[in-house]
Amino acid sequence: MSATTSAPKAPAPKAPAPRATQTLRPDRKKKSRIVYNAIGLLTFVVMIFPVYWLVISALRPNAEIRSYDQTLWPSSVTFDNFSRAMDYANFGTAIKSSLIICVTAVVGAMLMATVAAYAIGRFRFFGRKGFMIVLILVQLLPPTAMLIPIYLQLNDLGALNEYWGVIIIYLVSTLPFATWMIRGFVINIPRELEESAMVDGCSQMGAFWRIVFPLLAPGLAAASIYSLINAWNEYLLAYVVLQDNDKYTLNVWLANFTTSRGVDYGALMAASTLIAIPVVIFFMFIQKKMAAGLTSGAVKG
Repeated sequence: MSATTSAPKAPAPKAPAPRATQTLRPDRKKKSRIVYNAIGLLTFVVMIFPVYWLVISALRPNAEIRSYDQTLWPSSVTFDNFSRAMDYANFGTAIKSSLIICVTAVVGAMLMATVAAYAIGRFRFFGRKGFMIVLILVQLLPPTAMLIPIYLQLNDLGALNEYWGVIIIYLVSTLPFATWMIRGFVINIPRELEESAMVDGCSQMGAFWRIVFPLLAPGLAAASIYSLINAWNEYLLAYVVLQDNDKYTLNVWLANFTTSRGVDYGALMAASTLIAIPVVIFFMFIQKKMAAGLTSGAVKG
């Protein structure tokens, strides 16, 4: 017999029994997902209901709109409200005024904000942080608080009752936030892309327009939506600056539906629906560009 004997093997440790909480985790996640979905659906219903009521009221007859017995769906659908709205005086000129003012202000703001955002995001210069703080502080001031100084300055410049006076106001009011928004996209674009372009012979501005600018499409889309909504929906400043009926924007033109005989609610709702359509169409065209991750993976390694 061998002098040495093999030691008995220790029993293998048993696997711990699964806890009850581990089996309940999928159920908890499912329940929490259902709760979040319900909250999201409720929020959507609350936010979409005014828009739904606007469109439905535009399709109701005036007698049903003024009735005390309201239903979620009209008993009869009519398009007379839209025809009356378009037959109101200066409807065509109001569309022209809004398009001229808003398109010019948005395009100008996007060009200036892009150049400013590129300078802030790429270069280090004296007063850069202070300039960025000023951009934020300017946004804290409501436009109505500066109405009198703006009116006096435009009066001195001869810009009252002129399109370019309103364009300047809208451009300046949206420029700070648009600059901040586009700057966030600029700093996320790798510098290596510009450096590679400059190695191939591009100048600094050439690399910007050929490389950086196309990659800023998501930022430009988001900033342009913000600028267009602000300019398209603004009422007070346009009402103060523009004084002729043939130069009123669409929001100021809506005041014509309130007369001494009362309010034509059907035509008013129809006109409000027509005014909202251009912004919705513009958003549908650029909504695919509003994803912020288009530049991910542009540089390998």
